[in-house]
Amino acid sequence: MTLPLLVVCALRAEVWALRGGDWSDAPDGPPVLARTGMGRRRARRTVGALLASGGYGALVVAGFGASVGPGTRAGDVIVADGVRDPDGGSFPLDLAPPLVKALQTRGLTAHTGLHHTADHVVRGAERRALHATGALAVDMEAAGVLAARAELCPDLPAAVLRIVVDTPERELIRPGTLPAGVRAWRALRATVPALTEWHRQVAATPLEPLSPSSTLPQEAS
Repeated sequence: MTLPLLVVCALRAEVWALRGGDWSDAPDGPPVLARTGMGRRRARRTVGALLASGGYGALVVAGFGASVGPGTRAGDVIVADGVRDPDGGSFPLDLAPPLVKALQTRGLTAHTGLHHTADHVVRGAERRALHATGALAVDMEAAGVLAARAELCPDLPAAVLRIVVDTPERELIRPGTLPAGVRAWRALRATVPALTEWHRQVAATPLEPLSPSSTLPQEAS
């Protein structure tokens, strides 16, 4: 039996978008969708509790994010081939190619690149500086999630994707933010069939929970 997919997001809107997607082809029913709240420390704490409480076939970090490089538009998907944190830590992700292929097969524009997890909202010149060091997207949670995975379930298949809401040319403060947000929300929901296909391809062999617990974080559903 395939263990369920664990999908973690920072925001309620992200969970809402994914919950309404078409999970009918999920190999073991709908995923566990959990909201971590914003920030890598909260993300690490929440995902650590989830991983210690039960077994999962794969882990996905999904949600909205910002592009820090040219050539992307609102609604594009950026799949991480690695994530780094502001302290110099790095988390390679080798399973990006099958997810990118599944997304593109379903008509989504998908890019692959390094994600940088920041401890604050990144704007302006700081975005350009991050791009100069190799980053393509920035978020505030992925490195925290992957740190929990590295500590508790290092062999658990994992992926990180961000739907572009704003770009260096059109940041969140600009008037075009609302239409861009709608496009991003629809794109996030449209990723669901690709996530189920990716899960089916990479699902981990069932393992016993590391530290069984009778409770889950309140945001898990």
